[in-house]
Amino acid sequence: MRDETRARREAEIIDAAYALLEQKGASGMSMLAVAKAAKASNETLYNWYGDKLGLFRAMAERNGEALVARLEAALAEDASPLEALDGLGPVLLELLTSSRAVALARAAAADPTGSLGAALADAGRNQVKPMIAALCQKALDERALKGGEAGAICDTYIALLLGDFQILRAVHAAPQPTKAEIRSRADRALMLTWKLYAREDTR
Repeated sequence: MRDETRARREAEIIDAAYALLEQKGASGMSMLAVAKAAKASNETLYNWYGDKLGLFRAMAERNGEALVARLEAALAEDASPLEALDGLGPVLLELLTSSRAVALARAAAADPTGSLGAALADAGRNQVKPMIAALCQKALDERALKGGEAGAICDTYIALLLGDFQILRAVHAAPQPTKAEIRSRADRALMLTWKLYAREDTR
């Protein structure tokens, strides 16, 4: 199968899997159900993803591809790391509170084995957090921030940005935020992080 054809079919399969996950939960997202919804063979799904856990991992990876690409570009560029975080904050918050991310979180929380949660962390947080920490280290190296340790600054920023918002979304206690709300929350998170760790001569 040509690369572009497979990429298109994978996108269709992932879309079908998300539709089932959002409508019926993890139990309704069987490999057979996804294959039928995507008009693909069950054999294709098992060949490409191995099992349901592999499909779940692929869904998580697809959901975060744009963010990872932006982080990689930010780390490779000469732009200010704080400017990079300013651009990335709304993208990260919108991703983590999106209907797809919330559906993944609900499925992982309902899985008693912990396998879905581990797959979600591997495909998402475990990739993204070190890259944000690297931006924080870059800010320290360039003396845009002072003191502290990059990992702690990263934790502070993510906590201020996300808080318990995704949990509230997962338990149906909060609506999906608007673009304006996302931008405002991202601005506040970066401002407070900067105030906590800014060099005294730049305040």
